[in-house]
Parts: sequence; structure tokens; C-alpha cells
Amino acid sequence: MATLWNKGTAATDAVEAFTVGNDRELDMALAEYDVIGSKAHIAMLESIGLLTREEYDKLDAGLDEIAETIAEGRFVIEDDVEDIHSQVELMLTRKLGDVGKKIHSGRSRNDQVLVDLKLFLRDQLCQVRDEVLDLFRKLQELSDCYRHVLLPGYTHAQIAMPSSFGLWFGAYAEALVNDMYMLSGAYKVVNRNPLGSAAGYGSSFPLDREMTTRLLGFASLDYNSVAAQLSRGKSEKCVASALGCIALTLNKFASDCCQYMCPNFGFIHFPDSLTTGSSIMPHKKNPDVWELVRGKCNRILSCENEISIMCSNMPHGYHRDYQLLKDVLFPVLNLMHDCLKITRYMLDYIEVNENILESDLYEYLFTVEEVNRRVLNGVPFRDAYRQVGIEVNEGRFHYDGEIEHTHPGSIGNLCNAEIADLMKAASAW
Repeated sequence: MATLWNKGTAATDAVEAFTVGNDRELDMALAEYDVIGSKAHIAMLESIGLLTREEYDKLDAGLDEIAETIAEGRFVIEDDVEDIHSQVELMLTRKLGDVGKKIHSGRSRNDQVLVDLKLFLRDQLCQVRDEVLDLFRKLQELSDCYRHVLLPGYTHAQIAMPSSFGLWFGAYAEALVNDMYMLSGAYKVVNRNPLGSAAGYGSSFPLDREMTTRLLGFASLDYNSVAAQLSRGKSEKCVASALGCIALTLNKFASDCCQYMCPNFGFIHFPDSLTTGSSIMPHKKNPDVWELVRGKCNRILSCENEISIMCSNMPHGYHRDYQLLKDVLFPVLNLMHDCLKITRYMLDYIEVNENILESDLYEYLFTVEEVNRRVLNGVPFRDAYRQVGIEVNEGRFHYDGEIEHTHPGSIGNLCNAEIADLMKAASAW
């Protein structure tokens, strides 16, 4: 097997199979980023005299050809090649001979992997940001549309106080603002340049790390070479934590939808084409999409813990354990994209029951409204509370007044414009 670390001694097939695992398949996601990082690296090598201009031009053209095969879907990591880094260098060496071997001067596979991962994760976070923004805008649109449609609020799974669909949709929109703060934090951790830290202790070459930082569009260096290597695992954990926050929001929304779709509630409805049936019960309309969103988000939530456990108990520096992080995080990124996209898709077809509170089931939803009405008329709160409680217990309670909720963040004052401003600022990265 072609490896960057081979010193003339072949590993046994058993060791190769165990240590490589499915890394080659996962590395395909990093292919374009390995080329991008290599292009910045050779530009820097030429600037400090480790490559001639002619050698740089040949390598740069060769990398462009590889990038083209990646874009067209023709790039493969060959069966006897260990990883993406080995494959790119092998292709250059086949084409350019000894010039291809010079591409690795001044870097280790350790900082090469870090650069690839950070470039990849940076793009992934931007994609998630755009998907969150799309969902946020739809939730705000629904909140505005149904701002005056009342909905029973529940605490302890018991009928509590009046809510509204505007408040419900708007709540999840604002929850996404907090999730965006977490995404922004993860992006800042990822958006720093480790290239030039080599195996974790720098290089005796006069590397221009500021140049590669500019070329790759990073916000700053990972300055300390040891700290750069410490970012392996930490970067993945920060991303997983941010994804977990979004997953928790989607999980709760999916759980609400499962409950609200139940005929015993009947608060929302989706077309038959977006639900599933039963093999024996003709009346069933199952919320399979929302159940799977809920379940997949639970898997996303577990990712941060798995990364934390995997990265603990290791001294500083590179360890092969880190290879397993891709196997944990990459599938979770795909789950996150899928859950955000299907949630947004389903909301295009949601139907709201606008007459829920006509049912006598929700008469006690207004006990607090009646208590507050009496307080406003001069009755002390504890007395008003006791009076209404007695009426409820004796079956005499009835409320036919208006609902007046005007404070910021209440049924009558959703503050959607202010929430939109928060999201605009939170997503400006």
C-alpha cells in the first residue's frame, strides 16, 4: 500500500486492514480540500525558495488537473493507496517525477489532515448556517401568518394557558438564533490555520505561515504548533456541540408535531402523501417523518459525547485514535443536513386547525385570564386565585372575556422583527 510514512518495511495485511479501516471512503469528502491546502502550501514553498518557479508551475497545474477530476466525480483513491494525501502525492509523482515528491516539504500528514478537516468543516458549517436560515425564515413566516390563531398551551402535559400558533412557530425560530450563536462559535474555532505546525513542533524551514493563512482565507493562525495539534478533536467537538444544539431544537419541534398530529389533539395536519399508514389499520396516518427527525436528532446529540470520550486520556500530540473522529462526525453532518432540509420541506405543507378552542375541552385554559381580570378589578391575587379555584372544583367556571397579552414576547406582541434582527447579527460570519 502506498503511504506517506513508508520507510521500506511493509505492514502485514491484518495491520493495514485494521489501521486504515474505512478511512479511504471517508477521505473522499476531503479530496477537494486536500488540493486547496496543497496549492497554498506549494505557493508558500516557492516564495521561500524551496521550489523553483518552474517546479511550482508544474505542481500547481498538476493539482488543478486533480481538482478537475474531483469536480467531475472521476477521482478515486486506489485500492493499494492509504488515504487522500497519499493519492494526491502519488498522482503528482506519476505525472511529474521527483518534482511531485517535493510537495510534502515543510509539512507533516498531521497538519495536512488538520488543514483538510478545518477547510471541510468550515464549508459544512456555512452550509448548515444557510439551511438554518432557510428554516428560520419559514418559521417566522408561519408565525406571522398564524399570529392570531389560538392554541392550547401545556405544562406537565396538562392544559395550562392560552398560546398561539404565532407564539409556537416563533418560539422555534428564536431557538434557532441561540443555535446560530453556537454555530458561530464553532466556526471561529475551525477558522484558524494549522498549516506549518507539521507534526506538532513546527519546522526548521522558514515557513511563511501568514501567507498560507491569507491564501486559505483563515481568520488567523493557530499560532503555537503544539496548540495547533491540540485543536484536533477540539474542533470536531465544537462542531458536534453546535450541531447538537440545532438537533435539540428540531427534536422538540418534531415531538410537538407528532403530538399535535394525533387525532386526540388535531392541532395540525399534513397531506396523506407526507404521512404513512398501517398494514392492518386503514385509518392510520402516522407521523413517520417527524419520528425519524426526532430519532436522528437523538443520534446527532450523542456525537459530542462520543467525541469527548474518544479524545480524553491522550497526552498532547498526534495519536491514531483521532482517525476515528471522521467516522463519528461525518455521518452526523449528513444527518444534520437531512433533518434541516426535511423539516423545512414539511413546513411548506403544514395545515393549522384554526378552531381548536371552540371545544369545551379547553374551558379551563382561561382560568389565569379570569384570575388576572379580577386582580385588575381590585381583588387581591390570592383571593382571586382561590375564588376561581373553587368555581373550577364546583363546575361553575366559565370565561367569555377577551385575551389581552401585550408585553414583549407574548401572544399579542411576538417581536418577530426584533428576533429577525438578532438572527441577522448572529449569522453574519
